[in-house]
Amino acid sequence: MRQATLQRKTGETTISITLNLDQAKASSINTKIPFLDHMLSLMAFHGQFTLNIDAKGDLLVDSHHTVEDIAIVLGEVFKEAIGTKEGIARYASLFSPMDETLTRIALDISNRPTLVFSWSYVRESIGGLALENVREFLKAFTDNARLTLHASVLYGDNDHHKVESIFKGIGRALREAVLIKGNSVPSTKSVL
Repeated sequence: MRQATLQRKTGETTISITLNLDQAKASSINTKIPFLDHMLSLMAFHGQFTLNIDAKGDLLVDSHHTVEDIAIVLGEVFKEAIGTKEGIARYASLFSPMDETLTRIALDISNRPTLVFSWSYVRESIGGLALENVREFLKAFTDNARLTLHASVLYGDNDHHKVESIFKGIGRALREAVLIKGNSVPSTKSVL
């Protein structure tokens, strides 16, 4: 099975994450940021993987450090769990609807970290998650997972729906991209 567990401890946060890409059991996510817990649970559910997160951070200061450090560790644990990348589909692109909102997700498990992210929001925060930190989460995740990710909220009115369509869409795209489709690294270079 493709799985990994990693911890990170800094002066600002203590993070522990276990990811199993090949098993869809109930996830246990405790970041102390209720809306982020909800989004990560949705990402794991729609990605059909098991994700366990225990995070403690300096939330009295701000949610930024906790959000970013969770994304760093999640990216690192994803990169470790995916392993050699032999046989994976590598690419995925899809549209992710959530009521009136539509988000386009395209990703490549490329080993070339790139984030292109387009959205707008009205509210400052939802359930303890400052919405400016959605970009910070995606940037830290793509940098450490070494993914190319394009995510664009094409339209929508409700900020909750926008964030939910992003996280559900990323989960679904990750599921498609990590599926085993062959027995070699999907690159003409023979390495990713």
